Amino acid sequence: MTLKTPFSIISLTLAALFLSACSDSGNTISQEVTATAYTLSEAETKKGNVGLAAWGDQLEPGMKAIAVSRDLIPKGLTHRTEVEVEGMGTYVVLDKMNKRWTDKIDILMADRAEAREWGKQTVTIHWEAPQETP
Repeated sequence: MTLKTPFSIISLTLAALFLSACSDSGNTISQEVTATAYTLSEAETKKGNVGLAAWGDQLEPGMKAIAVSRDLIPKGLTHRTEVEVEGMGTYVVLDKMNKRWTDKIDILMADRAEAREWGKQTVTIHWEAPQETP
């Protein structure tokens, strides 16, 4: 009978953890995009219906929502997709931007001061690739 030393048990445990992390299904997509900010002011949303998003959602203060440029939609950033914005947390795609923008997201912020302070930044986003249907 062979007894395992604590070192070999630790090595096996670390190897198992590494392999389980590497065996990820590979469905996560990452992309660097330009990120700007918007608010629920009428000038930045639908005139006459403040906070009405392009997919019909009603945006509310405090929501962790983003709008995406339309070129990102075929890549899987569709309505209600959860997106990890590095350094900021998880947001939900609830709005889409004008056709003129590409490789861009707009982050919903609480007020204009916060949005102006954010300005325009380059961020990396991560989301799960859509499941392919057989």
